[in-house]
Amino acid sequence: MKRKRSQQISEEHKTEYWFNTKTMSVEVGKQALALYRIGPFSTREEAENAFEILKSRSKTWSEEDEQDKS
Repeated sequence: MKRKRSQQISEEHKTEYWFNTKTMSVEVGKQALALYRIGPFSTREEAENAFEILKSRSKTWSEEDEQDKS
């Protein structure tokens, strides 16, 4: 199924939020070097909570790895 051109354009221009670990602030779009960026996130609030989100995901992945070993 093909997407409409307007749908493709809106997806291409979707706002992305990144957390900059050097400045400890949220940025809209890719402003900093990749080395300092965490993301992308869909909302500013998610980007503000980047460390908590990463911590939660890491815990989940570790638990899954332990289950796979069993």
